[in-house]
Amino acid sequence: MPKRIAIIAHDGKKAELVEWARRERERLARHHLVATATTGRTLQEALGLEVACVRSGPQGGDAQIAAMVVEGRIDAVIFLVDPLYAHPHEPDIRTVMRL
Repeated sequence: MPKRIAIIAHDGKKAELVEWARRERERLARHHLVATATTGRTLQEALGLEVACVRSGPQGGDAQIAAMVVEGRIDAVIFLVDPLYAHPHEPDIRTVMRL
């Protein structure tokens, strides 16, 4: 049964995400994917996956995904965090991590 999976990756982790997603492409393609804007475009361009995109993280995308989790519209979140970079939208990041 397909799951609804949200994917978020900070810019410093995009290459790592693509590498991982290449290995898991067949599995990911069986699910409904939602991602923040840049992450979603990266997956679409690199792997041809169908991804529904919300806003970018700094523009509220992390908060949108958090709301979808609370509403039961997301089954799992994959979040590749770059701990070496200060993010201006840190409260939204923490909310996603907490949920």
